Amino acid sequence: MENEILLSEELISNKIYFIRNQKVMLDRDLAFLYSIETRVLKQAVKRNISRFPKDFMFELSPDEFSNWRSQFVTSNSDKMGLRYSPMAFTEHGVLMLSSVLNSDKAIQTNIQIMRIFTKVRQMLLDTTDLKIDILQIQKKLENHEKNIELVFSYLDELTQKKIDEKPRTKIGYKK
Repeated sequence: MENEILLSEELISNKIYFIRNQKVMLDRDLAFLYSIETRVLKQAVKRNISRFPKDFMFELSPDEFSNWRSQFVTSNSDKMGLRYSPMAFTEHGVLMLSSVLNSDKAIQTNIQIMRIFTKVRQMLLDTTDLKIDILQIQKKLENHEKNIELVFSYLDELTQKKIDEKPRTKIGYKK
């Protein structure tokens, strides 16, 4: 662990994308983080393809690939230096990679990536909880607003009744 080189959280979290309603990391980014070539990573996956069902890893469709490319302006080439559609690994797929890539670097990098995935998941949960709290506050404010409107309309009714009433005869001593 003393030789462990920690990657920055920002570096890792910037390599997590949202594709097909899932948080995924692409093969080229994972290869970079593991300090190996993308082709080596792909070969290891293909040799152990039974470990990577569709919910662990999938290849980007041509549409997804072109949409993903259009988000980045790093390369002028049409395919950004890629000959094949990238493989996208879900959180479980990234975890499975540590068993396929049997190196200390892969294990340490996977630990960091899993921690980042956990933080991202927690942030999403916190955001959802915050949205629920805001909705509850909005409902309370709407109810308060309705109650205030009712009070003012009742006061208006009372004021109108006073204006419409005939003056009462005063009781008491008359001069």
